[in-house]
This record gives sequence, C-alpha cells and structure tokens, in this order.
Amino acid sequence: MKIAFAGPGLPDNGTVVVFASLGRGLAPTAKKLDAKTKGVLSKALSSGQFSGKKAQVLSLIAPRGTKLEQILLVGLGKPDALDELSLAQVGAKIYVELAHAKTVTVIVDAIEKAKWSPAEMAAEIGNGLRLHSYRFDKYRTKLAKEDKPTFGQVRILCDGFAKARTLYAPKDKVADGVFFTRDLVSEPPNVLYPETLAQQAQTLKELGVKVEVLGVAEMKKLGLNALLGVGQGSARESKMAILQWNGAGKSTEGPLAFIGKGVTFDTGGISIKPSAGMQDMKWDMGGAGAVLGLMKALAGRKARVNAVGAVGLVENMPDGNAQRPGDIVKSLSGQTIEIQNTDAEGRLVLADVLWYTKERFKPRFMIDLATLTGAILIALGHEMAGMFSNDDALCEQLSKAGNIVGEKVWRMPVSDDYDKIINSDIADMKNIGDRGAGSITAAQFLKRFVGTTPWVHLDIAGMAWSDKARPPVPKGGTGFGVRLLERFIADHYEEKA
Repeated sequence: MKIAFAGPGLPDNGTVVVFASLGRGLAPTAKKLDAKTKGVLSKALSSGQFSGKKAQVLSLIAPRGTKLEQILLVGLGKPDALDELSLAQVGAKIYVELAHAKTVTVIVDAIEKAKWSPAEMAAEIGNGLRLHSYRFDKYRTKLAKEDKPTFGQVRILCDGFAKARTLYAPKDKVADGVFFTRDLVSEPPNVLYPETLAQQAQTLKELGVKVEVLGVAEMKKLGLNALLGVGQGSARESKMAILQWNGAGKSTEGPLAFIGKGVTFDTGGISIKPSAGMQDMKWDMGGAGAVLGLMKALAGRKARVNAVGAVGLVENMPDGNAQRPGDIVKSLSGQTIEIQNTDAEGRLVLADVLWYTKERFKPRFMIDLATLTGAILIALGHEMAGMFSNDDALCEQLSKAGNIVGEKVWRMPVSDDYDKIINSDIADMKNIGDRGAGSITAAQFLKRFVGTTPWVHLDIAGMAWSDKARPPVPKGGTGFGVRLLERFIADHYEEKA
C-alpha cells in the first residue's frame, strides 16, 4: 500500500474519510463536507447513530449532486486521550472498512484540545493503515475477485503535509521490517527451513547490512554443540546467521545485540509433541523472524546505531540420528547440559548463540526473543510477552516502548531459588526444571549463558501469531517485537542527527 500526503481540501470524487471526536462533534473539514452534502453528517450525529467514540465508524452513501461515492465518518474518541496507538488503530479501522474501495482520501484536521498537530495525526493514521493492510495470499490460487482488496493507495490531506510526509517516511521503513517478519512467520516449513531462512537474511545485504552465515562444519569447529544437537535429527542443515548494521560508524561502546530463536519447525524431537496443533510449529522461528525484521527496519530507515542480530536456525526432527533424552552435550561456553526433554530445544539454540554473541561482539546489552514456552501462555495469554532480565533499566525502557506501540511486555522474576531447579546430578545443568514455573526456569537456563552482560529475554510464544485481528495487527503472523525494539532503540540508544 502507498500512502501519499497533500495539502488540505475536499476531494471531488471517490471515497472520503472525515473525523468527529467525542463531545466535540465534526472536525472543521467534515463540517464543510456536511454543508456540501446538505447536512448528511449532522443528521447522522443528531439521530444517535454516531457519537464520535474511538474507532466508531458510520458509512454513508454520498448524496446526489456530488461525484463522491461514499463518506466514511470515523470517531477519534476524546481529543485529550489521543495517542500514537489509538491513532494507528483508527488508521487500521479505515483500512478494514474500505479495503475494497477504489479511490480513498482521508482528511485530517486540527482537533481542539488534542495534543497532536494535523501532520502528526496524519502520519500515525497512515502508519496504522499500512500496518493493517498486510495479507499473506501467496499460496491462495482460487481467491475470489471480491475477496481481493483493491485499496492500493490512499491520499491523506492535512495542513503541514510536508511534515507529515517526513514523519511517515521512517514508519514506512519500519512497516517493511514488520511485513518481512510476518512473511517469514507465515511461510510453510517445507518452504522455510534453516537454509532458506538464512538466504532471507542474506537479502538484507541490499540495505547495507553485513551478513555472515555459518554451516554445520563451521559451528562444529567453534563448538556450538548445544545448537547442533537440536538439528542433528533433521535432513536440513542447521545454520547460524550473524547480521551487523553499523549506522553509527566507529564507536567506543559495543553494539546493541539481538538474538533470535529460529526453530523453523518443531516436532519436539524424540520427546514428540501431540499431533493436534503441531502445524502451528512453523512459527517457532518467530524470534529469529523478529530479529531479521528489526535489522531490516533499522537499515531501511538508516538508523544511527550499531546493532548486531544473531539467529540460530535449526529444524527439530525425530529421526534415528536425533538427540535423545539422557544425552549430555557440551555447549560453546564449556558448560555441560543434560538433555531431559528434546522438546525444550529453543533454550539450547539460544544458549550457544548468546555466548557466541557475548564473546565476539562484547555488546552493551543482549536482548533475545523466542517462542520459548507454553507456560508463558498460561501466565499471560496473548496479551503480553514475558520479560526476564538482570537489568532494571532495560526493563523499564522496554515496558515504556511496548506501551507506546501496543507490543506490551510484563516482567517476570528470576532468582537463585528458581536457578537451583535446573541443577543436574550428572552435568552442570539440565534443560528442563520441574512442572511448575516453566517459563522462569527456561529463563534461568538462558541466564547462565550471559555472564555479566546486561540481558533481557522476551518469551513471545503467545505473541508471534494471532488467530484474530488486533488492530493495527491483522490475523496471522504479527511481527511482534519489531516495532517494540525499534522504538526502544530510537528513544534511548540512537545517536542524534
């Protein structure tokens, strides 16, 4: 979808979108349109059909005497309550209502008592429109014409349209990153596996990202045995991709590091999962997908920051060469791990990638993302990601960023008492704990591979995929983590221009 910005005015044809706010009535241009259409909008307000509450819509057929086809009246809610997320949700609502319209013009006016200028509002509404327009129809060969959206371009008219265009431009690049992640998460596992996911990482070279891909031979030589053990039952060769974006040039401080779990399909291995729902395990690479999408977003908007992305890419399959419960592996760190359950595989992948990243890049901090545990779904459902950390300041910054963009996180505990649960009688640790506190003991496992480096683990098992739309996120792959981390970086770690 293309978003174009232009100066204020009333369109002569097509579909027009105007706004009203709760308690304030029609926006200025909506009043002009009301006069032009002989009171159509004011009649709707006085009839009680529409009050102006947030994301409320009223679709009206344009009356005779104009060349307009349709008028969509959209509520903004309370003007003093407008924020970035609510405006994006308004944009998403416009897309939902008008996905099959041909020509769409959105008119954004100054709203009394709102803290946002028309240009700022226009940029956020445009962002919501773009984010919610995502579809994954690649494999649908019999999609009916009426089910295909025709909404390819929208014009947004406002005062200060040049500023709106400037504000929107980086958001458009972030949306590219979100869409990249959604595409990766949506692909079937016969198409997306370690090798092809590594190839997708390589496409970011076009944006100036340095990309390295390690295969089994290189990882064996380095000693990434925890990662390799997960993939040894698969016919697909395991990979690790390392991406570097040096947008700040030479710096005395280490880069920011983001690590992703990339299990392209997870059967559970020898500890095989029940068949019901196993098809969902194609998105067990959601953490890696988010890291790749973040790197695309940062490079796309030329972020003034040095960042590293590292993703461990494996397929967990149960053949005769597969890792067994009872095996002991020596990780890259030198610590030994007793495998008690081969379905607790993501933490094994992350253990080696975390240690590799820590030792090679000496980062300022590390943040890992992983669809790691079903237990986090029991704790937090599909509303928030679980956040575990050894650093209070990072947690506070991530929480604020998540609340702004609508990708929320909730801090969970880590402590020595939980850490003792994963001690093994015959190795340095075991890869699962007791039945209780499954998400916490998984985080405690990861914590053993970060040393003193500031670190955050985001368990996104409930957030990488959604069975229903949550505007501005449509149903399916969510791209969770890209906007959260991009905003976190922009607000706290990017060099000023």
